[in-house]
Amino acid sequence: MDSVSIRVPYKNLRESEVELVSLDEPNHRIELNSKSSNGIHINKNVSDSSPSNSSNSHSHHQEKEPITMKRLVLSCMVAAGVQFGWALQLSLLTPYIQTLGIQHAFSSFIWLCGPITGLVVQPCVGIWSDRCYSKYGRRRPYIFFGSLMISVAVIIIGFSADIGYYLGDSKENCSTYRGTRTRAAIVFVIGFWMLDLANNTVQGPARALLADLAGPHQRNSANAIFCSWMAVGNILGFSSGASGKWLRWFPFLRTKACCEACGNLKGAFLVAVVFLTFCTLVTLYFAKEIPLARPVHRLSDSAPLLDDTRQSGISLSNSNSSQSLDGHISAASALGGGVNPHQDSEGKEDQIEKFNNSPSAVLVNLLTSMRHLPPAMHSVLLVMALSWLSWFPFFLFDTDWMGKEVYHGDPSGNSSEVKAYNEGVREGAFGLLLNSIVLGVCSFLIEPMCQRMGARLVWALSNFTVFACMAGIAIISMCSIREYNQGIQDVIHGSKAVRTAALVVFALLGFPLSITYSVPFSVTAELTADSGGGQGLAIGVLNLAIVIPQMVVSLGAGPWDALFGGGNVPAFVLASIFALGGGVIAFLKLPNLSSNSFQSSGFHFG
Repeated sequence: MDSVSIRVPYKNLRESEVELVSLDEPNHRIELNSKSSNGIHINKNVSDSSPSNSSNSHSHHQEKEPITMKRLVLSCMVAAGVQFGWALQLSLLTPYIQTLGIQHAFSSFIWLCGPITGLVVQPCVGIWSDRCYSKYGRRRPYIFFGSLMISVAVIIIGFSADIGYYLGDSKENCSTYRGTRTRAAIVFVIGFWMLDLANNTVQGPARALLADLAGPHQRNSANAIFCSWMAVGNILGFSSGASGKWLRWFPFLRTKACCEACGNLKGAFLVAVVFLTFCTLVTLYFAKEIPLARPVHRLSDSAPLLDDTRQSGISLSNSNSSQSLDGHISAASALGGGVNPHQDSEGKEDQIEKFNNSPSAVLVNLLTSMRHLPPAMHSVLLVMALSWLSWFPFFLFDTDWMGKEVYHGDPSGNSSEVKAYNEGVREGAFGLLLNSIVLGVCSFLIEPMCQRMGARLVWALSNFTVFACMAGIAIISMCSIREYNQGIQDVIHGSKAVRTAALVVFALLGFPLSITYSVPFSVTAELTADSGGGQGLAIGVLNLAIVIPQMVVSLGAGPWDALFGGGNVPAFVLASIFALGGGVIAFLKLPNLSSNSFQSSGFHFG
């Protein structure tokens, strides 16, 4: 049996099994072999009509053997390491940049890299890893280098004050100096942006590796395991951020340029490097990948996954079939099996594929594919955008709000104000720990809720809950500021009632967050299920409704707060308005979906 591998874009094949018969060689047939993320591989099997050869032609159709549960669990462990660092990033870095002298109005700008890399880097890394021909596999090289970049980035962030000191920042002791440390801030921003880039480099291939390894009956279990590791990373990371004892355990971290807050940040991030290294090595050892073989001849499969009849491709229409009959052209020749004399050179095909895989082509592909989405997806995109316009201010300023509005501290104030601010930041990290625990518990309740109420009402309920919590944050802030202005004794650290209310709000937000991280993706999957293999691209378009609002908030939140005299309250008030709008539109415009089709997609941060 002679076999030639040919790849055809998804959109050209409608059935799960396709058989093409050569017109000039009736005993030759082309049949579907297997699907991959790159394309659909078709084997031209040369056989006669004898039963033995016919059975042999199907011998390569073997279902992927499931891996053991132990290997599946350990192959996902890198998710915990990445999430550990992400939790520290969420809880500590916005407050820390202000200790370097950067004003609150500009602190949100440093978060701009996250949505940019999520928009460009993650889709490109996903495509590049699909086509990686390394002998170590498709995903593991990206996981290794991405984890290495994360380790370098967090070390740069942790030691940014010391690096700035040696590059020429003020030589005054950090305990008394309250000015701007420009060089340290620049080093910090470089490390921060590198960290976002590295996070997006690891996350996509890590999830794709899980999909590659899991058998068809293990996918739900695999997703649950992956999310469980992320929950472990969240809990450990927020616990680490809430601890103020790193400097006590590692006193050598304190330097002339790095005081208490900086020393605790160093300690937490160094532990994050050790933990990530361990998790990455475990994943690389137990995730055994089969290297991807280089195809001899291939067609570019970077066309949109959603239907587009105007895109170039292989037409199997009746008119083309009749033309083949008249010209005695075999179907195999039409598919480019190496026998077409007019076929472009392989080098030219490689150049075209490299162009189609470039970041600009991927982004244009995402944007142009929006017009091919089902009509109901436009409402999904609108609600998703409003949801993230309400969520991202909380992610930016949660611990900073606790330090300033609740504990009445100031990262640039006197020693007592700095101490109060640091205590508030640690208390905010503890609130995020409670948030993560509630999120993990609620993730198991989403599926039965959607089956009983429907995904539309559950998503609307999520936005209404966010509206109530964001409005509650504004009310708590006003009560705390009023007590502070009235000079109530010991209010410098916030009254006990205000602190308790703030922690309750942090915990309650775990419920709608679990919905935001699962229901929109399940709704999108159902709406695009019959779009000719377009779910992957539809999820990519949904990602636009996440990262674009994040860019808007990163650019506008700081200046918006500055218009009202600084502080975090204006951003939370605006977030509550967006959440209310998202809830109303979700209730009125989202389609009614089958309640029996929902399956939770888990939860994650970032």
